[in-house]
Amino acid sequence: MKCSFKALVLAVIWIGGAAGQQAAPTESMEHTLQAGLPIRWWRQPALAQSVGLSTDQQKKMDDVFLQNRLKLIELNAALEKEETLLEPMVAMDRPDENKIRAQIDRVAQARADLEKGNAYLLLGIRLILSPDQWRNLQAESPRPRTGRGGNREEPSPAANPRPNPKKSR
Repeated sequence: MKCSFKALVLAVIWIGGAAGQQAAPTESMEHTLQAGLPIRWWRQPALAQSVGLSTDQQKKMDDVFLQNRLKLIELNAALEKEETLLEPMVAMDRPDENKIRAQIDRVAQARADLEKGNAYLLLGIRLILSPDQWRNLQAESPRPRTGRGGNREEPSPAANPRPNPKKSR
């Protein structure tokens, strides 16, 4: 029982740490596409020109962003709520394993819902770009990322906009 409790405490610390590293949706979108592109990158004249965006495409991207923004704010709030409910459960002198496991599942589901919401936003923006514009955008974001397992990956504008809590050190 002591080993499983230690594992639980470590899991909760990890969850709490990951939550602390995560910004609100509008903040995390500051580094949209995890390639160093700022929020509403399509509104930066030089970048929009080098990617080859039309004003119509920029308007469509604004629409996609605005349609998804409120949902992302709601999903982030739901995640924070579930994490907040978990904290006192683990801090109790005699933690209830079943209740904590159920709450961990709710935290994980809220996190998954937020990740899916972020992906929908990125997909909506990606679908507006032509294949040539997509390649141009990828060329504008040359910052390499370290992927899971420490492998170097080429940056992908379709990547998750939230930081990876398991960053290599």
